[in-house]
Amino acid sequence: MISIDRLRIGQKGVIVEELDAHIPVKLMEIGCLPGNEVELIQIAPLNDPLYFLVDGSRIAIRREMAKYVKIDLKS
Repeated sequence: MISIDRLRIGQKGVIVEELDAHIPVKLMEIGCLPGNEVELIQIAPLNDPLYFLVDGSRIAIRREMAKYVKIDLKS
């Protein structure tokens, strides 16, 4: 289990059931929910924010917030 801020471009994973107690509600509102698939699709030029495909939607998340979202990597 790793946080999504550690992904490399093209890597995918599924958000785990045990969400960090400190996860901001805003992340859950934009689709960072257990069972959803996440893929890192782009990193901004200064390494922040990170751009993800979450269950078919493109979202940008700051690295600081991305560390709260834990996933199991997909093969």
